Amino acid sequence: MIGVKNLCVDLGEFVLKDVTLNIEEGEYFIILGPTGAGKTVLLESIAGLYPIRNGEIWLRGKDVTGVEPENRKISIVYQDHVLFPHLTVKKNILFGLKMRKTKAEEMANRLDWVSDLLGISHLLHRRPDTLSGGEKQKVALGRAIVTKPELLLIDEPLSALDPETRESVQQELRQLHRALGVTILHVTHDFEEAIALGDRIAVIGEGHLMQVGTPEEIFRHPNSEFVARFAMTRNIFHGKAVRKSNGDTVFKVASTEFITAADAEGTYHASIRPEDILISSEPIHSSARNCFPGTITHVIDKGSTLYVTVDIPPQLSCLVTRHSFEEMELHEGKKVYVTFKASSIHIFN
Repeated sequence: MIGVKNLCVDLGEFVLKDVTLNIEEGEYFIILGPTGAGKTVLLESIAGLYPIRNGEIWLRGKDVTGVEPENRKISIVYQDHVLFPHLTVKKNILFGLKMRKTKAEEMANRLDWVSDLLGISHLLHRRPDTLSGGEKQKVALGRAIVTKPELLLIDEPLSALDPETRESVQQELRQLHRALGVTILHVTHDFEEAIALGDRIAVIGEGHLMQVGTPEEIFRHPNSEFVARFAMTRNIFHGKAVRKSNGDTVFKVASTEFITAADAEGTYHASIRPEDILISSEPIHSSARNCFPGTITHVIDKGSTLYVTVDIPPQLSCLVTRHSFEEMELHEGKKVYVTFKASSIHIFN
């Protein structure tokens, strides 16, 4: 569907370097990365808004690198909606069709279709300044899809919304994708948003493509410290993988040896997700092969969940529910045990 080959974009202060991506027809594809990573530059380059220094952009088997933006059959929705304040919702939605000189009957049919699809028929007479953030986002989506693009680009659509509205619009995006089957390229810095929506995710940092994979691959098997940290792995260590005489492979960090399921030897990084570590007041007898005593040194309260740091050493960040935290009467200075499976340790270069 979309092929980005060795793409380089030089904006002076920022350079997007040698990006290669292949996005399938009908895929919900996420571009994930921190602020300033180059996510929006990549999105707008695909839309044709930046000159390409090197590389190619292909859309459905056609090289569109030199094609004007208006001829690419691509629609883009920005974070701040960019609605025309002097036009009604109806006129905002129909703006692109009018520019294409679409017939009045066709415009009316498409307006009815989009309004029903997004549930905004009751808003058509209103102006943007009377709408909520979620309503503005729906109108911006309506204006983008009414032209029936081959590719829908969405830039940080949920970042300006309150949590409840964000969840609602996220659900709308999921349903919209199912209903239309359109290929969506969605930019975000929010890892949870990426996991919830993406069929696949590309992590980008400092103008470089760092990793491409399914949410599970990015979440469980980061290929670098950058991706691991951005995926909120929290527990990232530098150490040595050693194969023991009994056939076990251990990862040595500080004075501790973690038993791992990895087939590796030498110097590596290792990561353990906080939710994979179980805290208990007494040692747990289970199939999990790693169990260590430690002391709670820090607690971060996130409301329904808490991050509890346990020094064994090294220090491990563990995720617990509020119910478990209160039931075990956890607090800084308390002696506890941490338990996790050998397969919970991911080793990478």
